Amino acid sequence: MMGDPKKKHKLYTTPKRPYDVANLEEELRLIGAYGLRNKRELWRHRTELSTLRRRAREMLSLDPEERTQLEKELITKLHRLGLVDERGSLDDILGLSIQDLMERRLQTIVFRKGLAKSLFQSRQLITHGHISIKGQKTKTPSYVVTISDEESLDYSGSSPLAEKNHPLRQELLLAEASGGEPVE
Repeated sequence: MMGDPKKKHKLYTTPKRPYDVANLEEELRLIGAYGLRNKRELWRHRTELSTLRRRAREMLSLDPEERTQLEKELITKLHRLGLVDERGSLDDILGLSIQDLMERRLQTIVFRKGLAKSLFQSRQLITHGHISIKGQKTKTPSYVVTISDEESLDYSGSSPLAEKNHPLRQELLLAEASGGEPVE
């Protein structure tokens, strides 16, 4: 039975023990490390990871003939996202961590490519429409970037940051030249 298409459904599951101190500390560490806005963003990626791992476990229980095609499709999809190797196996999927998913977010990749000074600034640049993928503005920091999309990631053509002599770009160049230290 399917739900009503007009109704929004939760894309995440909350922790079973909401006040577990170790879990709370880990969540806060991840939120700070990846510049997330709130815990729901983290929970959504955790739910996505658990879904992938559950699918891999279900495939392990299938007959080898049935499993081959399903396994190939899942691994191809995850390879496009940059999560597993081309010749990966279900064990690689079971070995995925939340950090692997977080590293493929647009927000993280913009920062790692040096288009922003911090994760928080990269989030701001994305939501303000300064970042584009394949010439298309993308305003979602949690967008999962495929390997093919990563090459075309740049400042939007309509953004003032597209100009080489923009002050922010000059700061980024100076910081890169000085070994990654931000210049005040």
